[in-house]
Amino acid sequence: MTHSIIMLCIWFFLSSYMFQTSTSLDSLAVSQSIRDGETLVSAGGITKVGFFSPENSTRRYLGIWYTNYPSTVVWVANRNAPLEKNSGVLKLNKKGILELLNATNSTIWSSNISSKAVNNPIAYLLDSGNFVLKNGQQSNQENILWQSFDYPCDTLMPGMKLGWNLETGLERSLSSWKSVDDPAEGEYTLKLDLEGYPQAVIHKGPEIKIRKGPWNGQSWPGFPDPTLKISQIFVFNEKEVSYKFKLLDKSMFSIYTLTPSGTGESFYWTTETSNQQVFLTGGKDQCENYAFCGVNSICSIDNDDSTCNCITGYSPQFSEYSSISPNGCFPTIKSNCNDSHSDDFLKYKHMKLPDTSSSWFSKTMNLEDCKKLCLENCSCVAYANLDMRGGGSGCLLWFSNLVDMRKFSQWGQDLYVRVPASKLGHVAAANGNLKKKIVGITVGVTIFGLIITCVCILILKNSGAARKIYGKHYKNIQRKEDIDLPNFNLSVLAKATENFSTKNKLGEGGFGQVYKQKIAFQGTLRDDKELVVKRLPKKSGQGLDELKTEVVFIAKLQHRNLVKLLGCCIEGEEKLLIYEYMANQSLDYFIFDWNKTKRKLLDWSKRSKIISGIARGLLYLHQDSRLRIIHRDLKTSNILLDTNFEPKISDFGVARSFLGDQDEANTNRVVGTYYGVIVLDIISGKKNMEISNSDNFNNLLGHAWRLWTEERELELLDEVLGEQCTTFEVIRCIQVGLLCVQQRPEDRPDMSSVVLMLNSDKLLPKPKIPGFYIENNITSETVNEHAVTA
Repeated sequence: MTHSIIMLCIWFFLSSYMFQTSTSLDSLAVSQSIRDGETLVSAGGITKVGFFSPENSTRRYLGIWYTNYPSTVVWVANRNAPLEKNSGVLKLNKKGILELLNATNSTIWSSNISSKAVNNPIAYLLDSGNFVLKNGQQSNQENILWQSFDYPCDTLMPGMKLGWNLETGLERSLSSWKSVDDPAEGEYTLKLDLEGYPQAVIHKGPEIKIRKGPWNGQSWPGFPDPTLKISQIFVFNEKEVSYKFKLLDKSMFSIYTLTPSGTGESFYWTTETSNQQVFLTGGKDQCENYAFCGVNSICSIDNDDSTCNCITGYSPQFSEYSSISPNGCFPTIKSNCNDSHSDDFLKYKHMKLPDTSSSWFSKTMNLEDCKKLCLENCSCVAYANLDMRGGGSGCLLWFSNLVDMRKFSQWGQDLYVRVPASKLGHVAAANGNLKKKIVGITVGVTIFGLIITCVCILILKNSGAARKIYGKHYKNIQRKEDIDLPNFNLSVLAKATENFSTKNKLGEGGFGQVYKQKIAFQGTLRDDKELVVKRLPKKSGQGLDELKTEVVFIAKLQHRNLVKLLGCCIEGEEKLLIYEYMANQSLDYFIFDWNKTKRKLLDWSKRSKIISGIARGLLYLHQDSRLRIIHRDLKTSNILLDTNFEPKISDFGVARSFLGDQDEANTNRVVGTYYGVIVLDIISGKKNMEISNSDNFNNLLGHAWRLWTEERELELLDEVLGEQCTTFEVIRCIQVGLLCVQQRPEDRPDMSSVVLMLNSDKLLPKPKIPGFYIENNITSETVNEHAVTA
């Protein structure tokens, strides 16, 4: 009896200790906490948040899982910063921030600071698995300060969004675990690519591994499995581009997970079953691999084998091969665009549509007008409905090689591919065999809105003169290798800029003058677009060389953080380039604003996004593009900002390419500003050479270095930012900036390392003395551009 009483007392004591820091099972109030061994449980008992260790690992993580399936972890807070032993504590502080503390009481992970006012914050775990931090007991969306659904890991859950908030710049994407025993960010990501018409894409590093395809009004091809009883919701407007799914059967549970090997797995179970059912939604066969058959070729599965077939009018690159070459197929008959009756379209059924990153689309145009629009333009090679519901609506046009097509046995869409009339007869004689080849025209790229492209192939001779070739609507100018660009008519450009009036002039640089224009392409007045014209001075020899360089480089570069070249115009002495228009002008326009009005528009979240965006753009230039380019004139005035303050690197007039295993470019001009200096410019709101104070430094690098060595680095922060910043993020960005400008080239990180540094919680190396700063009028070192991080 005495023993029983003692045991009962011990049980009450342990129970009281386990939950003494939490007033209820599903919530966490200010100053409350849970320790390793304790959990929060959602109100319906469906999900839990607590500490766990992966199989074959002793490291501890804070995660969320389903109560009935604790091995299925759907979200991890500190995935890149594991805890050792059972030392973790999760608490909610007075500022409304969730903090994960280690054994030394140091914060290893925290939720973001909200821009909303904090009032009596409480953290709730919902039955959906969403860990929500909000003001008080109110349930409306406006009171949410932070939620785990905004920061997915490797799993998409019902109600969780994948995609972009275009107003805040928040991207929600999946990233795989490093391995089954390590939840750190792995090689693979699943995200919505916004280039052209949005599509779901799985990347391995910078390379596309699997393209799920564009949204067809009902689903993505094969994501999730269309046989599941779910409601799929795709939103595409000026505020957001997002996808989510909901369950139609309340007794059913389903999640989608991106595995460490890069395949997609859908898990589903019901309240009545004890086992999870698993099926693959990616990587099932070789046709899932991006561009497996090359360009202008269709992949299909025949008796479990992957086969590739050229579209009508095309043949493999090497005719002696019986199979498709890795490069795909190329036209055997050139279209006669002068004759409106020379071409028609061949219909392919049950298709996964081609890559839409270089496509044009309209949500309102019907299929017949879509066909007419494509037929009227020589560069258009295919069209399809945007939305397959209700008999089809909308229009998608393609203007270049058709990439990553697949034929399904069911599902899929109708694709109409341009074919010479002479080939249509052969197709009819063969009873419409869809494995024959379909013609395409390998020139042209997508332009904004209803931009109908024409061909401009640049061949620049040694003398700098161009050989003119006249067509119906265009001239061709050629270089040693073909570059596809639409050609603009000089008279149209002159009219749009009011004969290059000074009132339309945006700026002027070493290359020439820059003008804003609003233009209707090819006489089409359906959707006027604002563009930018860069005009080369007629007597500038230097400008012509840099025009060639810019055309060669930018025409081959496609990245969300690079400004897009839309076309060219070379007529007589006039040489012009046409770019997309950036509504928010350049970065220096904001951060160097002395009256502070414009600087205040760049809050910390925008500045952080700009820093990361520039890094991603440079990584693409340095490593991920096939040209591998050093910019050589990177500075704040060459960083343009779109309407969402997304940074776009511009001005490639002094870029240089490096090949093979070369890690640097041998340059013969003064290099532009380091990426590291731009980071410090963004953080401080000051130019590199405008610092002059009691530190005896008259440049920003020296001032930043002194503050860093004296552990006063936060004093570098722009005064207009106030207390809205996340201290950890600011210090990390300052540290990355200083690492990029260290004196010894071998100490400076490359851009791939920089991107990882900015997006992880791992400890960074301590920066060493900068390579170029001024103290007491003494220069530490001349810039060594062979190791520039820009």
